[in-house]
Amino acid sequence: MGLSALGIGPGDEVIMADTNWIASAAPVVHLGAKPVFVDILEETWCIDAELAEAAITPRTKAIIAVHLYGNLCEMDGLLDIGEKHGIPVIEDAAEAIGSLYHGRKAGSIGRFGVFSFHGTKTVTTGEGGMFVTSDPELYEKVIMLSNHGRAKNQKRQFWPDEVGFKYKISNVQAAIGLGQIERIDSLIGKKREILKYYRDAIERLPGARMNAEPEGVTIGGWMPTVVFAPETGITFDKLREKFSALDIDARPFFHPLSSTSMFPSAPNNVNAYSIPRHSINLPSYHDMTTCQQDRIIEVIKNL
Repeated sequence: MGLSALGIGPGDEVIMADTNWIASAAPVVHLGAKPVFVDILEETWCIDAELAEAAITPRTKAIIAVHLYGNLCEMDGLLDIGEKHGIPVIEDAAEAIGSLYHGRKAGSIGRFGVFSFHGTKTVTTGEGGMFVTSDPELYEKVIMLSNHGRAKNQKRQFWPDEVGFKYKISNVQAAIGLGQIERIDSLIGKKREILKYYRDAIERLPGARMNAEPEGVTIGGWMPTVVFAPETGITFDKLREKFSALDIDARPFFHPLSSTSMFPSAPNNVNAYSIPRHSINLPSYHDMTTCQQDRIIEVIKNL
């Protein structure tokens, strides 16, 4: 709805990181536009702003900044690029509830932001999400699009002003979500506590690093992730084998979207292709105990 409200359509290009879940690219394709994938930064796993600028063409209509696993994109640099070229910067903050960029909340910095309330997220309504913006005109356009293209000031009943969508959250889902918003600080606090416990133990190991938290940045800790230096010899396949033997879920780092059959290959995105081979997402549900975390840490230490 946000991309549509910006007028993005056939023939347009939207720049984003190659390392993303398909949900970030699918709306671009559905609108007939083309996603342009660039590499990620080695430390944050988010879009490389310099490469994003280099990928801009006369057809570029937006840059999508996905805050991967709660890690934050370099928003100041991206916003400068957007202003320089007259291109809106959009935040996909689906995984970044609770993350702060120099005092600003993830999702509130770009032209608009989106959040996910999928069952895996810090705040969940089972499915669904939220669109946020400080642009009143864009907001009204999206509200209309979300209700089959019916404008709220349209006097004729059942009269659409254009073909829209039906993306509305139910009252029951909203109530579930609001109940969690009332205790959002404790939910985020627990996620950060889990991440810190992992980090304190795992980053002592040579060649292991976790979610980056540069100066001025606070991450919500949605998905604790470990990336191993290639020289350690630790691969996702080895981790999955060991975890599976102990009935522990092993979730892979996102594959580069350009490695899927739907998009042209872009093996020059070196970090996007190499990092998934030497990394893993760690379990981090809210009720997790330190004893359970110790069990996972021990598997990594043994490897």
